[in-house]
Amino acid sequence: MIDIRPHAEGCVLAVRAQTGARKNAVMGEQAGALKVAVTAPPEDGRANAAITDVLREHLGLKRAQVELMGGATNRNKQFLIRGLTPEELRGKLEE
Repeated sequence: MIDIRPHAEGCVLAVRAQTGARKNAVMGEQAGALKVAVTAPPEDGRANAAITDVLREHLGLKRAQVELMGGATNRNKQFLIRGLTPEELRGKLEE
């Protein structure tokens, strides 16, 4: 099960990054986190920006609603999803 925790502004989503992939995609659940593959390399924050864009598009959210909170230089990341409860986010992920 994907780790989603409540936050004052919405909820926090655990993400496991795979950089240098063949295509940008949400791959499903891995080790309690949402696995997101991106083509961008892990240099100069390019992979983090690509993951943010993939999450935003996959969830149908605005740019300001998705923000990297932790794990900027780590494969395991925490993203703040603004304006959604954990239950609403789970519903969007299951669609």
